[in-house]
Amino acid sequence: MDFAEIEQLVKQVAAEELMSRFHRVDSSRKADGSLITEADKAVQSRLIAELTQRWPDIAVLGEEMDPAEQQRVLDGADRLWCLDPLDGTTNFAAGLPYFAISLALIEGGRAVGGVVFDPNRNESFRAERGAGARLNGARLVLPEPAPTVLRDCIGLVDLKRLPPKLAFRLVTEAPFRSQRSFGAVALDWCWMAAGRCHVYLHGRQNIWDYAAGSLVFAEAGGAGCLTDGPAGACDPRLFLGSRSGVAAVSRELFALWRDYLAAEV
Repeated sequence: MDFAEIEQLVKQVAAEELMSRFHRVDSSRKADGSLITEADKAVQSRLIAELTQRWPDIAVLGEEMDPAEQQRVLDGADRLWCLDPLDGTTNFAAGLPYFAISLALIEGGRAVGGVVFDPNRNESFRAERGAGARLNGARLVLPEPAPTVLRDCIGLVDLKRLPPKLAFRLVTEAPFRSQRSFGAVALDWCWMAAGRCHVYLHGRQNIWDYAAGSLVFAEAGGAGCLTDGPAGACDPRLFLGSRSGVAAVSRELFALWRDYLAAEV
């Protein structure tokens, strides 16, 4: 499968269905209280149609599907597309230019390829398992040297989804130099892959949030995992349900970050 072709498809849909609706947003709330816009629906509908036409034997799991349908797709297919049609819907609805389309191919319970496209910066992140990561076609490898201690790091941390005790400590006695939170999980993983931040923590991610972005990060040389809590054991499975994402730009830094989190829970 040619992921460069898939990348071009995602870019085309972003131009025609996503950015054409930016700054004139019609939004509503889903049952869980999160926002959904006409752009979410349009991008998902268009990409499902395009992907099904090109690869009719591969099922599509989309964020905006009914939860029961999502579970049926995930349970019934060993090979499937995993789509977040608009990662960062709240940003999009507010006019904040930090959002993306995220698409991953999952085989045997693992992401084997993925594309995350940021139409505001025209940055396209692409990865295939075992073949590395790319940014706008150029090989993407984490820059060296990485920080060796937490106090020299920029932390990309979503505070509101963490245990209150840990969030309070991260604010009042921050272990890193500074902290950021941007509001789009797939792009967070990709910005980590580009070396723009050094340690990462997000307390609630679903499969469509992390499937493509975490693969980009891993293929760029980063160290990260999904867990059942900030200090939980790493779990490589892909399934529906909220999980914590923990990462760092080097294995040494990842070990320090995990030790800190284990001590603070």
